Amino acid sequence: MSRKAIFIADLGFGDAGKGTITDYLTRECSADLVVRYNGGPQAAHNVVTADGKHHTFAQFGSGMLLPWTRTLLTRFMLINPLNMLREERHLAQLGVRDALSRTLVDRRALIITPFQKAANRLRELARADQRHGSCGEGIGECRADQLAYGNDVLYAGDLLDRATMRKKLQFLLDTKYAEVAVLREHLPDSEQVRQELATFTHPTSIDDCLDVYLYFARCVQLLDETAISARFAQSETMIFEGAQGVLLDENYAFAPYTTWSTTTFANADTLLQEHNYTGEIIKLGVLRAYATRHGAGPFPTEEPALTAALPDLHNSWNDWQQTFRVGHFDLVATRYARDVIGHLDGLAITHLDRWETMSAHQLCTAYHYQGVEADLSPYFVSPLGQESRTLTGIKVQQSATLTHQEELTRHLWLCRPHYQTLPERSTQEEYLALLAEQLAAPIAIISSGPTEADKRSLSVMQSWL
Repeated sequence: MSRKAIFIADLGFGDAGKGTITDYLTRECSADLVVRYNGGPQAAHNVVTADGKHHTFAQFGSGMLLPWTRTLLTRFMLINPLNMLREERHLAQLGVRDALSRTLVDRRALIITPFQKAANRLRELARADQRHGSCGEGIGECRADQLAYGNDVLYAGDLLDRATMRKKLQFLLDTKYAEVAVLREHLPDSEQVRQELATFTHPTSIDDCLDVYLYFARCVQLLDETAISARFAQSETMIFEGAQGVLLDENYAFAPYTTWSTTTFANADTLLQEHNYTGEIIKLGVLRAYATRHGAGPFPTEEPALTAALPDLHNSWNDWQQTFRVGHFDLVATRYARDVIGHLDGLAITHLDRWETMSAHQLCTAYHYQGVEADLSPYFVSPLGQESRTLTGIKVQQSATLTHQEELTRHLWLCRPHYQTLPERSTQEEYLALLAEQLAAPIAIISSGPTEADKRSLSVMQSWL
């Protein structure tokens, strides 16, 4: 068997089923390492097994229900040890009692502190009805602090040095509390706000963190670059599990409704290049059979009737992302994600069982622009010329700027879908063939339910396995 690395990325707004596909491939390939190459504790990768176990993977790799695999949290991951210890306790209840000892952590990975998490939540609360759709886990705060303060923020490699941790935690507490003070006039008078503010004033906040962080660091394996290279060289099959989706990418998605994370394959590519990996690389894009979006932001194919008809067991209204929305499959947005991410060897299509229950099957093949006349040519493809209001594609700006992406978002709010309705008796096989044709990538895996028994590898995937 040749050595292989399988990349997994979501081509939508997230929630397509990356966790369940990772679990399935860990079983099928006997993968010995799941590599988390972006994101952090905001991930919610649900895995349900045929014998009834269910776990929501946030920071552990989604193959960790299997005893032969390990998780590697790379330097591109953001880690909240407090959240991770809670996650580990649930895994222990499921019979996985060695999750931390099977977890490898790059010493350069960022640590999200309670002060950054609280500042993130307060900032989102201050936006009132102009929320960005944050998950409220402090991802953006932590990344922004790294860019602003460099080595003054907390890294995994600091967690065994109590004095260094205390100094950095005090710095972050003081810095974030000063930033929060500026928000006071915009914050509602609520118990939620008072609880978040108490994070900064509780007398034992720093000492509590120190004790937990030291415990966490002694339970996992902290690795340097040499040790990571050795691990990559030893592994027969690695699965690179992405978080969130390409349509939330920090550079190419629809600002400001984005994540502070690179959701393409770029980080995974970088890691293998840095460590001179010579095995086979297989790149898979994961998609639901219909479209969803959890949180604020443009979603041209959203249908309230579908949202009501297809409630999601593992995604519901919450205080931060709020509404989970459902729509018809959007070929325009999906082709944009495909163009952003580059080469794909195959697609994994999930939730086909839910697709079967839909009363009508429609594909968005173009947008109708509803705004005032404007030159849309920098942002969209129109086969009828730059003055046309019929848009068949979104252009990728290779050197994407925040200004360009914000303007693209402004136009997307004014787009309405043009649908191709599939014949009433269209079969699942015909639908999959149409998706493969329209997205110029073969279907490799299909999923018609939550468990590993509901997955099937098609011929292209079987040739790699």
